[in-house]
Amino acid sequence: MDFLARLGLSIPLIQAPMAGTSTPALAAEVCNAGALGSLALGAIGPGEARRQIAELRSLTARPFNLNLFVHAAPRLDPESEAAWLKALAPVFAEYDAQPPAALETIYQSFADNTAMLDVVLEAKPAVASFHFGLPGAETIAALKQAGCLLLGSVTSLAEAELSLAAGIDVVVAQGWEAGGHRGMFDPDARDDRLGTFALTRLLTRWGKLPVIAAGGIMDGAGIRAALDLGAVAAQLGTAFVACPETHADAGYRALLASDAAQHTVMTRAISGRPARCLANRFTQLGERPDLPPVPAYPRTYHAGKALNAAAKARGEALHGAQWAGQGAPLSRAMPAAELVALLAAELSLT
Repeated sequence: MDFLARLGLSIPLIQAPMAGTSTPALAAEVCNAGALGSLALGAIGPGEARRQIAELRSLTARPFNLNLFVHAAPRLDPESEAAWLKALAPVFAEYDAQPPAALETIYQSFADNTAMLDVVLEAKPAVASFHFGLPGAETIAALKQAGCLLLGSVTSLAEAELSLAAGIDVVVAQGWEAGGHRGMFDPDARDDRLGTFALTRLLTRWGKLPVIAAGGIMDGAGIRAALDLGAVAAQLGTAFVACPETHADAGYRALLASDAAQHTVMTRAISGRPARCLANRFTQLGERPDLPPVPAYPRTYHAGKALNAAAKARGEALHGAQWAGQGAPLSRAMPAAELVALLAAELSLT
């Protein structure tokens, strides 16, 4: 399969979905510039997904990617969750607020979300992609019948083998460097923490599916390095966070442009799953040795979002989910179309 030709791409570049940060406007600008824009549906409901897809379609006629979260349903543990909320209460109190009375499952996995599947099947995107795991055989068959090219995020060869068996068309090799949520199918399993280029090369030598490299790639030289290792494209997320088209707030942008970009941290404390974040007050909290076990994803995220809202209401921006990869110091703030053009120019020079 010629990945670029199938999607009509002029540059081997995918804008990472980045739930909560990316927007239809960002995806459209990336698509119109010749790369593959992505829309994150994992943390929103079917109604909002339908609205965002319509907005994206109004801004571009080019192929785009719809991304879904396929995590296991969270195990409810009232005792553990109560202990977590009690531990966070003093931090909430710093902002004259209280934690939620109880944690909630703030969004549903695509694995059991028939309403969201209906939205995606209606949209018939050129690409549908999955993070945290894989949907069932019937869902994969339905998406293929709708003409979707299926991408699955993997962090190991074992996950790539599962993706091949499930019918995934292309794997996204997510390295340890990557910002945002680690895509491990089982977040409690042993993580070998493979870097982007080691994982990319392992998978291209495996040779059973095309590979997209993701994690720590910020410029044309990084894209070229991924291609030289056998990848068909590179997926960049942190590189796009500072674009004006994203939902990143002023605090996130300021932190990304600061020395904090030199110190990203992998933490579970914000959401309940490992995720790489700019060093901030929440990542410091997550390193406290006296914290109780972190509850399941995405229930932990209910408290994380509430704490961020309470802090922001008091002018404190350092409790946000300010996701970023290890390449964060290479971030460049410019409109998305200009960034895609710059990346293409840099790639052509390497």
